Amino acid sequence: MLYSTATAEAKRARFREELASGKLLRVPGAFNPLSAKLIEQKGFDGVYISGAVLSADLGLPDIGLTTLTEVAGRGAQIARVTELPTLIDADTGFGEPMNAARTVQEIENAGISGLHIEDQINPKRCGHLDGKEVVSLDIAARRIRAAVDGRRDPNFLIMARTDVRAVDGLAAAQDRAKALVDAGADAIFPEAMRSLEEFAAIRAAVDVPVLANMTEFGKSELFTTDQLGSVGINLVIYPVSLLRMAMGAASRALDTITAEGSLTSRLDEMQHRADLYELIEYESYASFDANIFTFSVEK
Repeated sequence: MLYSTATAEAKRARFREELASGKLLRVPGAFNPLSAKLIEQKGFDGVYISGAVLSADLGLPDIGLTTLTEVAGRGAQIARVTELPTLIDADTGFGEPMNAARTVQEIENAGISGLHIEDQINPKRCGHLDGKEVVSLDIAARRIRAAVDGRRDPNFLIMARTDVRAVDGLAAAQDRAKALVDAGADAIFPEAMRSLEEFAAIRAAVDVPVLANMTEFGKSELFTTDQLGSVGINLVIYPVSLLRMAMGAASRALDTITAEGSLTSRLDEMQHRADLYELIEYESYASFDANIFTFSVEK
């Protein structure tokens, strides 16, 4: 009832333990707190909070328009309703190295388990679009070092994302991944890999956990969890998938209202009221309320 029973510190420790376990962690992206609760109910390992989803939720493109305050605030709303660890997209750290350090502390304060900071220039763009530009290795490393220096909870995960594969090729991505680990990154997010062999090459280059981004309609083929596990990937995210499914269903529902005048034909596609009430623990709130208001005032 209300919020998570586990503390932020406990969820971070759990995230670290599971990343070290050797199993592949499946982490779908939540588009709001309710979808985070559904991810937990369905037995997944964590919740991802995508910058692209946060931008879209505001009706904006994913080009660095959101602020640290907006991202941390929405992240806090999502993290506090789930017992699962949460990983959030912190774009480029929202500025220069000092900003990256502040970003880490604001995200820690939001109760989130970890973040990733990328090496694109400001303003950034979606990682699966053409025309990206990356900063120099020196600047990318300074962002990560500043983030690590800003961290207060040693279990808070600082992941480095590199977009250099699309700019300078796979060898450059391997070299940069190594350098970002040397700068203090706890994990590596190689964006827009083209094949399992490329994921395997990054895996071989570093001795920290590696993330695979299985976003639809992008540069990467949609590999299965078995395929990703076979090349040693530690964590897979599905950042925008639930939002895409929900918006596709919403679009079809609106078309049905226009065409048929009601949604009767789509009732079997909807989450039933009973299932919603179970997910939000409606009965627990009712019981709590009844236990509190058990007195009467005599006149």
